[in-house]
Amino acid sequence: MRSIWNGAISFGLVSIPIKVVNATESHSISFRQIHLEDGGRIRYRKVCELEDREVGQAEIGKGYEDADGTIIPITDEDLAHLPLPTAKTIEIVAFVPADRIDPLHMDSAYYLAVGGAPAAKPYTLLREALKRSQKVAIAKFALRGRERLGMLRVVGDAIAMHGLLWPDEVREPEGVAPDTKVKVNDKELDLADALMDTLGEIDLAELHDEYREAVEEVVAAKAAGEAPPEAPEPAGGGKVLDLMAALESSVRAAKESRGEEPAREEAEGEVRRLPQRKTARAAPKQTAGKKSTATKKTAAKKTASSARKSTSKTAEGAKKTTAKSTAKSTAKSTAKKTSAKKTTAKKTASRKRTA
Repeated sequence: MRSIWNGAISFGLVSIPIKVVNATESHSISFRQIHLEDGGRIRYRKVCELEDREVGQAEIGKGYEDADGTIIPITDEDLAHLPLPTAKTIEIVAFVPADRIDPLHMDSAYYLAVGGAPAAKPYTLLREALKRSQKVAIAKFALRGRERLGMLRVVGDAIAMHGLLWPDEVREPEGVAPDTKVKVNDKELDLADALMDTLGEIDLAELHDEYREAVEEVVAAKAAGEAPPEAPEPAGGGKVLDLMAALESSVRAAKESRGEEPAREEAEGEVRRLPQRKTARAAPKQTAGKKSTATKKTAAKKTASSARKSTSKTAEGAKKTTAKSTAKSTAKSTAKKTSAKKTTAKKTASRKRTA
């Protein structure tokens, strides 16, 4: 990798010759400006205002524009002799825990490579000291015409440096947070935690730039004279009624994307049932309870009424049976008396004939 800056790390009285190389690279697709009428390239030419002619890169230098418009030429030699210890040195000023550095302050990333064999020993010493202390080094350095802050940390077997913004370069988040007061309940937090657990962690190496790939497909299709691919239809999501519904739907979708089967209640449940959990809609449940109680009372009354009717029928049947039995008994008694009278009458008549 080509170095962009050569110097040394100042670690107390220890000096470590290093080379600074870019740790990142851009893969974004660049477009050219063209004339829509004929497709010709639109170019910017560097023209000297005094001579009104185009000049080459070798004729271009730096200059500072004063308040009155005067241009003061500044050469590379002028910048090389700046009265700063950081002109060619990365000066370590402190060691702090890594969590003390707010990611908002982080800028470009670089690797620090050793500048020759003699630098291997002090370079390794600094690297191992950073590892054992579990701290990062805060440094000051000058690069591309300005002094900057940097954070040195260990990446594998190398030392990396992140450029840091100065504190006055980071804006305060004024007017960003919502003005209205919002209350989040425990149930919503539990669902948010469940969603985070379901999504879990990911290896950043698995992620890629899908936008760049899509642009490359469009360019390739047009270069081949074919119609560019059409955008896929957006996934049709159900109508979300509230935050709880969105969270529960997200948890289910995350589980399905990972091949996990959601719980039976989650699979069968629908988003529209969620508002029924609100206190404001508890009244219908109480009414349903009253209806159920009334139904039970009505059923009890019907059962009692049926019991009374059954008892009444039984009593009536018993009375009828008793009456029949009494009638039969009376009839038998009457028949016996009549037969006795007839027998007595016959005997009396026989006696009279004999006399």
